[in-house]
Amino acid sequence: MPDAVVVGAGPNGLVAANLLADAGWSVEVLEEQPDPGGAVRHDRGVDPAFVNDLFSSFYPLAAASPVLAGLRPEDHGLRWSHAPSVLAHPLTGGGCAVLDRDVGTTAASLEAFAAGDGAAWRRLHEVWESLRPDLLDALFTPFPPVRAGARLALRLRAAGGLRLARSLVLPVRRLGEEEFHGEGGRLLLAGNALHADLAPEAAGSGGFGWLMAMLGQTYGFPVPVGGAGALTHALVRRLRTRGGQVRCGQRVEHIVVRGGRAVGVRTAAGAAVPARRAVLADVSVPALYGELLDPGVLPAQLLDDLRRFQWDFATFKVDWALDGPVPWREEQASRAGTVHLADGMDELTRFAAQIAMREVPDRPFLLFGQMTTADAGRSPLGTESAWAYTHLPRSVRADAGEEGVTGRWDAADRERMADRVERQVERFAPGFRSLVRARRVLSPPALQALDRNLSDGAINGGTTAMHQQLVFRPLPGTGRPETPVPGLFLASAGAHPGGGVHGAPGANAARAALRRHRPPGLAQAQRLLAHRDRTGTRRRSAPPGGPAGKEDP
Repeated sequence: MPDAVVVGAGPNGLVAANLLADAGWSVEVLEEQPDPGGAVRHDRGVDPAFVNDLFSSFYPLAAASPVLAGLRPEDHGLRWSHAPSVLAHPLTGGGCAVLDRDVGTTAASLEAFAAGDGAAWRRLHEVWESLRPDLLDALFTPFPPVRAGARLALRLRAAGGLRLARSLVLPVRRLGEEEFHGEGGRLLLAGNALHADLAPEAAGSGGFGWLMAMLGQTYGFPVPVGGAGALTHALVRRLRTRGGQVRCGQRVEHIVVRGGRAVGVRTAAGAAVPARRAVLADVSVPALYGELLDPGVLPAQLLDDLRRFQWDFATFKVDWALDGPVPWREEQASRAGTVHLADGMDELTRFAAQIAMREVPDRPFLLFGQMTTADAGRSPLGTESAWAYTHLPRSVRADAGEEGVTGRWDAADRERMADRVERQVERFAPGFRSLVRARRVLSPPALQALDRNLSDGAINGGTTAMHQQLVFRPLPGTGRPETPVPGLFLASAGAHPGGGVHGAPGANAARAALRRHRPPGLAQAQRLLAHRDRTGTRRRSAPPGGPAGKEDP
């Protein structure tokens, strides 16, 4: 019997399993799909000569994550690669905003849009550098991040206090208007905000766009050499060297609760897999509370709150094998790993408004990935492995375009939407379609079939909007990996701090499980040491289970 069963071999599940194994626990990871990785996988399914990432590709949060850094995946075969530039946002009428790991290059690209915008970018970057260590600590630790939060509060005060806090909760359209005269800087912020489901007019989208842009400024948008799955393979290899097991093709159907605590799982094949100490679930919030557990073991309030859980946008993705580099009108876009395609801020607002009205956007905002540009081994010399994805309403009421996309996502819908995506690319890169050797279309149901956590292609485990963050994530009053069922921990992107490949939800769940099973003597010693750290005093020893003595000077 393993000490812990981890449901799901996505990045969070694998991080959790590794940390438990590091603590000496025996761990078994059960994964429904034939391969581990969740949304961090690649294949050669478009063309045998081309490597295409199935889901995620660029990993600024992984590069910044102290969780992943602590696991040292590079010791287990992972290598990173970067495109010459991080991100580009070209416009059809000319001009291209560029995010580069060199802050001077980024500033110069924005200065070309309006005098003074380069200096404005440098000021935003200076704020980031002053906050970065404590902001990242607060982001990647369990909520509430008491120590990191206290340090961050002091830094916020020094960096502008309430005025800075106001800026970070602004809609990204307003933040861009306050900070920049030209469109370039505004687009870098707004395009990054729309990596999530945050419209330009959404509260807090300014802070999210700024965070993503500054992560790219500092860490780039790196990719694993050889394909996204190289990160997964490194985590699996590391786990196996510590005795952990990963079993694929094992769909967990039920979490077994006995005597008031989680004691194991049952698979769809009927196999019982017991867990001596804990079950960690790298699954979506609706799946955990609405499918895997009997309603009778959950509080009525939680079940009521679950009805109000909000997913993020649906996603539609196209993968390509291209016979040559993308023929961008703006040459600067050819050097970027990621290219944002929307012709200005108003087009971003129009796109988000159409989704809000449950319409399929007629000019979809695209996040376009040039994978051979970022990692030369992804395709033959002179070609490009590429992809683009866009967001859609989860429930389609109408098509804002003329092709009659219905939202049924049958073969006709898939081809019409893929053609629309390609026409959007052609606006910025005339001749693009003539380079397409092969393409693969991944509609919202297809993405979900490949990873059950991606409900209709939702990539963030739930909305990134402010009403479902911090103490509201995944449900009001939670915010931590512990669940109402003792011995069961939420380890997915549905938990704080949310989506992205950084491992924090898995790490938080693993540490919560370890705290729950810490030997009493060790727990007391750690509390005493923590007290001394805070006060500089020492305590007299107390008998086991008895009260501590008075403080001595």
